[in-house]
Amino acid sequence: MSRIQTVFDSLAQAGRKALIPFITAGDPRPEFTVPMLHAMVEAGADILELGVPFSDPMADGPVIQRASERALAHHVSLRQVLEMVTEFRQRDDETPIVLMGYLNPIECMGYEAFTGAARQAGVDGVLIVDLPPEEAREEMLPLLYKVGIDPIFLLAPTSTPERVENADNAGRGYLYYVSLKGVTGAGHLDIDEVARKVAGVRALAELPVGVGFGVKDPETAARMARLADAVVVGSALVSKVEKYGDDLRRVEEEIVSLLAAMRRAMDEEVTLA
Repeated sequence: MSRIQTVFDSLAQAGRKALIPFITAGDPRPEFTVPMLHAMVEAGADILELGVPFSDPMADGPVIQRASERALAHHVSLRQVLEMVTEFRQRDDETPIVLMGYLNPIECMGYEAFTGAARQAGVDGVLIVDLPPEEAREEMLPLLYKVGIDPIFLLAPTSTPERVENADNAGRGYLYYVSLKGVTGAGHLDIDEVARKVAGVRALAELPVGVGFGVKDPETAARMARLADAVVVGSALVSKVEKYGDDLRRVEEEIVSLLAAMRRAMDEEVTLA
């Protein structure tokens, strides 16, 4: 059983939902990443999403795009991101880590080389934004299955029932439902519409469903926790890095404070539901 499945099973037994924060590896500086990962776990994170910097992050809004630019200014590569995961595992062998990024850096490394190195580093899942299930089946999926890394796929408000079932069948770990049409951090969430769409996805899928893109505060996180199995928060955290990046202690305090507030709100919402 994968670490991701273990977490979801444990949370389900406790009647709780997963909190999944995202930061970009190497932002604002490479030495910040691993300590921040540990701090987020202490603040209540159940699974960690670690962004691999890329020069053309097509699904990401301006906040996360600038995070990639700051990391790339320090020449942070995919191999360095894997080294960060290895370092994290020296202290934490339980919290799942999902790499989130784009296909180009993986293609440059080579699919087999990447999956082997990711497994050795302690990666639990990969979410490759521009690699849909149909295109992953021939090369990437067999390699991920072989080394026990969970492929995680995105679903959109426009995803058809056929696409939901396809992503659920090919995926492992959880499905990532994009709660709005647009890029990360954009738009205003229509909670009622999200509720209707997530209910439709959960009716078709066996995997847990996480909701992201637009979760900015504890209130929204709590409402999403009532609808889904996991809440993913990214831009709201990365914006703290951007605002206080010259003061790493302040960045950590701000991110920990927001995550802890989200954790409390999510637990209270689910208890009251």
